[in-house]
Amino acid sequence: MKKIILLLAAALLAFTGCAARETAEETGMKTTYKQITQEEAKEIMASSNGYLIVDVRRPDEFAAGHIPGAVNVPNETIGDTAPALLPDKAQVLLVYCRSGRRSKEAAAKLAELGYTQVYEFGGIIDWTGETVTEEQAAEAASSETAALTVFAEIGDVRFPVTLSENASAAALLEKLSAGPLELTLRDYGGFEKVGTLPWTLPRSDTSLVTAPGDLVLYQGNQITIYYGENHWDLTLLGRLQIPSAQALTDALGDGDVTVRFDAE
Repeated sequence: MKKIILLLAAALLAFTGCAARETAEETGMKTTYKQITQEEAKEIMASSNGYLIVDVRRPDEFAAGHIPGAVNVPNETIGDTAPALLPDKAQVLLVYCRSGRRSKEAAAKLAELGYTQVYEFGGIIDWTGETVTEEQAAEAASSETAALTVFAEIGDVRFPVTLSENASAAALLEKLSAGPLELTLRDYGGFEKVGTLPWTLPRSDTSLVTAPGDLVLYQGNQITIYYGENHWDLTLLGRLQIPSAQALTDALGDGDVTVRFDAE
């Protein structure tokens, strides 16, 4: 009889513990990551554009072949601070590695850092979708850049954009090739208009002295059109082809402005 009571007590404790963990996760009391199948990951990739694919292998492994659009954040580099390539802690992160071991470690560390939508989906050795080498990705980006022209439409004025040759501009072009982007840009500092992107792009920061017409990525998830000078570490996405600084200032006007970016 005592044995039966002990078994029942153990079962009740296990059930209560599971329920408590589930409740904590559902109510947001504990930040953790979620493990999903590769099919579920593919569904997210197919139905949403607000995610970021995170490859946590070594750079040499990433260069040899990765899922298109992924950013490389090696597991061993994730420490006590948020990785620079992952500025948005609320963004959906789809994490993978070679076999699934490092991705679980990385996903757990990201969750501990406060990322709230971390999804781990195993290893690339089981991936049945497309993969590209770093060289192939660069060639594809170069080819797409040659075939498509990006425009920034401000009011009734349409400015062609000359894109930079970096991973950030290539990622922007890939997003725009799927459809136009319309943003509200706001004045900041008396020299730029800035708006928040619906997704995060990889950063290629360098020390810049901006000029009128510069199209800049800031913190990976904000896009800026400069109409004045600023000196900061930024990613130059490209330059608007403007007839003059005054023409750009006139188009941007005072206060908030709606800008439509597209590629054709």
